[in-house]
Amino acid sequence: MAVPGALGLPSGLPQVVAHRGASEDAAEHTLAAYRHAIASGADALECDVRLTRDGVLVCVHDRRVDRTSDGRGVVSALELADLAELDFSSWHPSRVEAPDLEHGPDDVDRRVLTLERLLEMVADCGRRVELAIETKHPTRYAGLVELTLVELLARFGLDRPDADGRAPARVMSFASSSLRRLRGLAPAVPTVYLMQRVPLRLRDGVPPSPADAVGPSLRALRAFPAYVERSHAHGVPVHVWTVDEPEDVDFVVGLGVDVVITNRPAAVRRQLLALPAHG
Repeated sequence: MAVPGALGLPSGLPQVVAHRGASEDAAEHTLAAYRHAIASGADALECDVRLTRDGVLVCVHDRRVDRTSDGRGVVSALELADLAELDFSSWHPSRVEAPDLEHGPDDVDRRVLTLERLLEMVADCGRRVELAIETKHPTRYAGLVELTLVELLARFGLDRPDADGRAPARVMSFASSSLRRLRGLAPAVPTVYLMQRVPLRLRDGVPPSPADAVGPSLRALRAFPAYVERSHAHGVPVHVWTVDEPEDVDFVVGLGVDVVITNRPAAVRRQLLALPAHG
């Protein structure tokens, strides 16, 4: 899985991926967070997806809605109409202006964001913005998540490479079973195996068979920095999360990672542009 150069940055620098949008500046997984990330120049948008009771993929990280809304309950046990009644934004001390509402009720940032709405926004944003979509498991719907995701990607033409051969979307998961299902359903969509730590069986740099790339945590790379070089020796790109502090950006860039996933895409881009070797 080749990772193209970052938008507007010199070659050799990593892609900047907005983690749940520009989630330091606006509530995670809201349209405001993703608009701000695009305006900040992020190369890609990261989102987590879960399936509602009535079969809709929504951008919610947690199994429950308690932390990021004014409601309670399990996402998979609620219908989209139930989630649409909840406030997913007011908990966050947003630093960006609220959007105007001329485009209709879907633009009210307190509402839950569906993956379909996010894909529509990306399609209309006026420049190339890639997607890094994380499937959350375990879930009561298991393979239905991947099936629904692939159908939606296909509808937007995101299940195949662009004319220039670059993949517009990739799927990430901590569950190798999810990546295996995805590979069977959409073999052209790149996959990223996420890791909290690098287990002994993977320390040679070879990822699990369904994965095209690896996504270790920042903590994992702090504990085992040689993992980046070992992965690259096997032609495996490294996507690291979540990197927000300047010293951590310097650390992972020094290791040569391919993708930096951050809550602060604007600040990370500024730091990369200011690096002496690339100034």
